[in-house]
Amino acid sequence: MDDPLDEDRRQALRLVPVSRETGDRLATYVDLLAVWRKRTNLIAESTFPVVWTRHIADSAQLLALAPEARRWIDMGSGAGFPGLVIAIQLVGVQGAIVHLIESDQRKCDFLREAARVTEAPATVHPVRVEATDPSSYGAVDAVAARAFAPLPLTLKLARRWIERGAVGVFPRGESARDQVAALPEATARAIELIPSLTNPKAAIVRIRKG
Repeated sequence: MDDPLDEDRRQALRLVPVSRETGDRLATYVDLLAVWRKRTNLIAESTFPVVWTRHIADSAQLLALAPEARRWIDMGSGAGFPGLVIAIQLVGVQGAIVHLIESDQRKCDFLREAARVTEAPATVHPVRVEATDPSSYGAVDAVAARAFAPLPLTLKLARRWIERGAVGVFPRGESARDQVAALPEATARAIELIPSLTNPKAAIVRIRKG
């Protein structure tokens, strides 16, 4: 009988195809997550059996929403979703860097080890997002956040990079349309809602300057 995790992996990679090399790196990441989750609260235990579809594919789909982006910010990286997944997809891409901003030191330790074993172009910043100096990261092409904060706060914190030309991509679940509708009209007009590949009821917020 197949391991349910193997079937979940196959389903995830059907939703968001990647190269064999990238798939192998993502599998290394999942293996490490399986070990570390027993000592650090990285993800809800109930979601690990569907980690590939629930977390890996859900994160991996974001790269296509900013296809030219090479320099990313991930606000509140947690276990590395979406930032580390994006960094793994960018292995070997010239100039690629993903800045993982995470204030929990134990999660930072995991992120550093995951970046090391997958050879992902990621740098971990052990700091709260609101305490960051955006100019210290240099040019940024895209900013992402997943399960980080309510949408108004997410956009407020991301604005420092969006105003400098970055595109923002934020998965917001099945209530995305209602969340956007509750924003001030000027902000809502600048937002695109893009259906999620992993959940047809969910959507991803994409926003650009202006």
